[in-house]
Amino acid sequence: MQNRILGRTRRAVGVIGLGAWQLGADWGEVDEETALGTLAAAVDAGTDFIDTADVYGDGRSERLIGRFLRSGLTTPARIMIATKMGRRVPQDPAVYSLDNFRRWTDRSRTNLGMDTLDLVQLHCPPSTVYSTDAVFDALDTLVEEGRIANFGVSVETCDQALSAIERPGIATVQIILNVLRLRPLDEVLPAAAEAGVGIIARVPLASGLLAGNYDESTTFGRDDHRTYNRHGEAFDIGETFSGVDYDAGLAAARRLAALVPPGATLAQLALRWIVDQEAVSVVIPGARNPEQARANAAVGDMEPLDEAVSAAIASTYDDLIRPAVHARW
Repeated sequence: MQNRILGRTRRAVGVIGLGAWQLGADWGEVDEETALGTLAAAVDAGTDFIDTADVYGDGRSERLIGRFLRSGLTTPARIMIATKMGRRVPQDPAVYSLDNFRRWTDRSRTNLGMDTLDLVQLHCPPSTVYSTDAVFDALDTLVEEGRIANFGVSVETCDQALSAIERPGIATVQIILNVLRLRPLDEVLPAAAEAGVGIIARVPLASGLLAGNYDESTTFGRDDHRTYNRHGEAFDIGETFSGVDYDAGLAAARRLAALVPPGATLAQLALRWIVDQEAVSVVIPGARNPEQARANAAVGDMEPLDEAVSAAIASTYDDLIRPAVHARW
């Protein structure tokens, strides 16, 4: 698999990582055996970057990853684990304190079985947090104490990303980027590249819309955020289908399906487009089973998309998606 340096961590990682939200909660039930098999399949296929959060299943995702790291199926030092903190409590800027950071990271260290966390990201904090020096001083302290090796942020908006990139200690910025969410190309990716900040691209398949398997009759379980967060009832609507109207997303997916190279899938086309953005360090598609994990990892060996396909992707976005979402995030 192709490798890139993950920003200021200075660590090389494969361009296709694994997003472990689905192994924790909010995507329907994934049993432990399947979850562990999915982790094993991803790593066996060359994945060496796994992203999770303390809130995914209230720690279930972290604990499963910790169990996998202790299983003997991999060498823990070869896998980079990124977790996130801050969404298990009300979103009040006052909670972003050193004492809380210590408690939160200690819990994640226990869940994952790690003395020092490779990368900890603030999990989509309120916008005022980015301008609070004490927050970043506290993160520096965690590094000095050996609780964490690096820190970054996961953001909802491009403005938040640009604010974070200005912080000298920020190693990475995680942001939604996919063929239905192109705004980060305008300023965020160039600014990150100039600053040496890593970009972690999340929601790369627009909550499954870009897998090409859904239609107007598709339904999701009650415990799936694609049911209960359709209108932003639980968290930012941009996290569900990238904030794109479901029918518009279906129309875009059908148009993009005509661009898929022989032997590939629509999901692989969508992932390859993200990898083709050179400022992206790693993309983190989720997987609910080993087959999905292997198919995602295979994109690390795909040839770049040709210019005509990239142009058609941009045209699809301009025609069907841009008016509704480009200015929002």
